[in-house]
Amino acid sequence: MADQFDVIEAGQHHRRRRWTGIAVLAALLAIPVAGLLAGRAPEPEPGIPGYGTRPSAAPMTTTKAAPNVLFVTPRTKGGDEVIRVVFPDGTPAEVRYPARLGLAALGSRPFQGAWVEGQYRRMSAPYGGAAEVSKGGKPLRNLTPDVELWPRQPGSGSYGQVLLFAFGDWRLALYDRPEGLTFEQRMAAAGHIRGRVTKGGYLVLAATDPVRLARPGETVQGDPVGPQLWFGGVAGDVVGLILVPGCEAAPPAPMMIDRRGRPSRTACRGGVQIAASGSPAFVERAVKEIRITLK
Repeated sequence: MADQFDVIEAGQHHRRRRWTGIAVLAALLAIPVAGLLAGRAPEPEPGIPGYGTRPSAAPMTTTKAAPNVLFVTPRTKGGDEVIRVVFPDGTPAEVRYPARLGLAALGSRPFQGAWVEGQYRRMSAPYGGAAEVSKGGKPLRNLTPDVELWPRQPGSGSYGQVLLFAFGDWRLALYDRPEGLTFEQRMAAAGHIRGRVTKGGYLVLAATDPVRLARPGETVQGDPVGPQLWFGGVAGDVVGLILVPGCEAAPPAPMMIDRRGRPSRTACRGGVQIAASGSPAFVERAVKEIRITLK
């Protein structure tokens, strides 16, 4: 049955036929009729040749729940640790912090906002990778060899279906909304967002019309949506580093960090907003002692 938000899969419903006649004739006809129905291929999306066909179903497989996170080895400098990072727009930086903060051990993931033909959507790396999106199921279809469309996730609130991109070992999810992008918009996102993995393992994104990636400092309803790196998982201590040129004051924490129901604070330093959530001691150290130098 098609998901209620799947604007691609919605199709005609076929009425069940009731067979009449003697029981022997019904039993004889059941096998060839079932074979014909099973052999029918889904129809392609009208008006778009070559798209909209579902690959033949593969056996159910279990996706390994490997962390979709980059762990780098820091170098030590006095009582500090130093790591080199690359934001999703390709901006390199050096991050220095007290060793007891353990930022490198938390691992980092990219976040990037995007507009698809004027429709804003957020993209981030699910901590659990493909398994976090699949929930043990199967995709609705492949949009391209590297992009899958997945059903709406249980408990996803205001979000609809998910476009899951594969860039090397990274899995990046574009979270749709219940009203859903059109089929053409989904194909535009799948075909016009590109990613490359740096030598150090960071994911760098690019896009061409009709897709536009959010620039450093851009916001949507007051929430920063430009290139970001998130350190930490779905629970525990979390730090977000957000490119915000000219950032001087301490703006509110991004929604995805602040809504966790734990203490959060922000600070601005060197054109980067630092947003931290977690234990009070961790938050205090993060906003006061993380130092970032853009390269």
